[in-house]
Amino acid sequence: MKNIRTCCNLKKAIFCLDKRVHYSNISMSETDIHRYGRWPMTDQTMAELIKDLSEYEPGVIAVDIYRDIPITPGSDNLTKVIEELNNVVMAKKIGNDSETEVPGPYMLSNPDRVGFIDFPLDPDGVIRRGLLFAGNGKTTSTSFSLLTSLVFLQAKGITPQPATLNPAYMRLGNTTFVPLQPNDGGYVGGDMVGYQFLMDFKGGPFARYSLYDVLEKRIPQNALHGKAIIVGVEAVSVKDYFVTLLKSTPATSGAELHAFAVSQLIRAALGADRPMSFIDDRYKWAWIFIWGIVGWALGLKIRSFRKFLALSAGAAVLLIASAYAAFSGGLWIPVVPPALSLLFSASLVTAYKSYTEGADRTQIMQLFCRHVSKDVAEAIWEDRDSFLENGRPRPQKLTATVLFTDLKGFTSVSETLQPQPLMDWLNEYMEAMVGVIIKHGGVINKYIGDAIMAVFGVPIARQTREGISKDAINAVTCAVEMGNTLTRLKAEWVRRKMPVIDMRVGIYTGELVAGSFGSPERLEYTVIGDTVNIASRLESFDKDYYDPEFADPACRILIGGTTFKCLDGRFRTKEAGNVALKGKEEKVTIYLIGGFLTAP
Repeated sequence: MKNIRTCCNLKKAIFCLDKRVHYSNISMSETDIHRYGRWPMTDQTMAELIKDLSEYEPGVIAVDIYRDIPITPGSDNLTKVIEELNNVVMAKKIGNDSETEVPGPYMLSNPDRVGFIDFPLDPDGVIRRGLLFAGNGKTTSTSFSLLTSLVFLQAKGITPQPATLNPAYMRLGNTTFVPLQPNDGGYVGGDMVGYQFLMDFKGGPFARYSLYDVLEKRIPQNALHGKAIIVGVEAVSVKDYFVTLLKSTPATSGAELHAFAVSQLIRAALGADRPMSFIDDRYKWAWIFIWGIVGWALGLKIRSFRKFLALSAGAAVLLIASAYAAFSGGLWIPVVPPALSLLFSASLVTAYKSYTEGADRTQIMQLFCRHVSKDVAEAIWEDRDSFLENGRPRPQKLTATVLFTDLKGFTSVSETLQPQPLMDWLNEYMEAMVGVIIKHGGVINKYIGDAIMAVFGVPIARQTREGISKDAINAVTCAVEMGNTLTRLKAEWVRRKMPVIDMRVGIYTGELVAGSFGSPERLEYTVIGDTVNIASRLESFDKDYYDPEFADPACRILIGGTTFKCLDGRFRTKEAGNVALKGKEEKVTIYLIGGFLTAP
């Protein structure tokens, strides 16, 4: 018999299963061994134990202790006690290729009162299955657990019968025990030798009394009356402990293992529970398919990798919880195949999306990565469903702040420098200014010679007044720091005997239209509208206007009234008048910025 392992070897514990109705528990510990002075237990001690237990009128006494040879003294007394009682079940061991068979008790010639104590052992060393019958090719034996259950149930008029479903299956009461098949549960191609069943490990914990309690008659009479009792051992020195679904370490004793098996069989026979069943292959494949759909949905809808991992983990927890709830109700449903289906479908959809969305991502990155920080570009990509349409940014009307800069007297400077020094000088200026703009969340919209156009509040539209105001504050803060940066550059240029130059900045807040222009091969993201025109006019307004007593003339910053209303008193401002800008009939109130009023 392959893959079978004994569950007890000279045990000395007494279990009376299920505290409420059918069972209790009595255990013999190291203290009991030392108290009675000898192990293995002598026949005399065992005879006294069984005789004293019988006085409680239990339903069955199952002795999970080998007694294939006499252990004197008291052998005749033990034989007499066993022969007088008809509700005592004794143990033997079938063994396998690596373990020796242990015959039944020497004093019993009736095989109907002897059951084997072997349990199938899974490849990972965990006991999850029990046995009802097993054979060696010549004879068939009944398991210790089943025999204990049958003796107990006989008093209730329940005996094993052939099942209506299949005469080869056993029925107890109204419950049919269908033997495990090679593909049931996780046992794909498993060794299903014998009549196996999947244990549910319910019914515990079992009440316990010591061997001393029995022999000294310290147990109340009604505590064991009509109960199923298992006599075994829990002493550490006997090392009769095993790994089960209850414990991840060898902490379930062999006697307790039998108690769980007997509890399960009796509960099923009395209709209090049902044996573990397995879903039909059709429903199994449907279950796997459903979780594949879940994985597909996750892969299709979730953009963020972190969210994908979190939701996938949540789906896995839900799967495990569902399987556990079904298992608690007596139904085994697969966990690993649907989990693999979830992972495979999610990975497949993710791979497909990565392939099909590669062009869109490349386009988005080309449009924005040169003009905004990498984090902003990634945020745009994550929100691409609402941002993109047919591979292009959706045209949108929004409120933003536009900033224009230009260098004063650049034409004169360009005429004094050779091409290479001119470009080096201009690039030094541009790199410094672009760094300041990106630092404050601006999007570089375009370069026009020595001029820069930046927008604050795109490409993701602000939905609140606070967001619009923050963009305006960021734009003005950026302009002030651009002026400070230019002052440092000018000092460096003087040291290097390079040309020095001043800058003008115009800023305006208002509605505009944002979108992409051009062919699919060459797209440009830009903004259009009156707000852009006014910002440009503010930059070029009265090029000779400045107030050296109020602001540094190296960087003149003019803003419109709409921007001024968003600043919340954070900057030194001076009204420069209500003026008509070039190309505009309606007058605009403009303000000169003199620096920070409060710390930025």
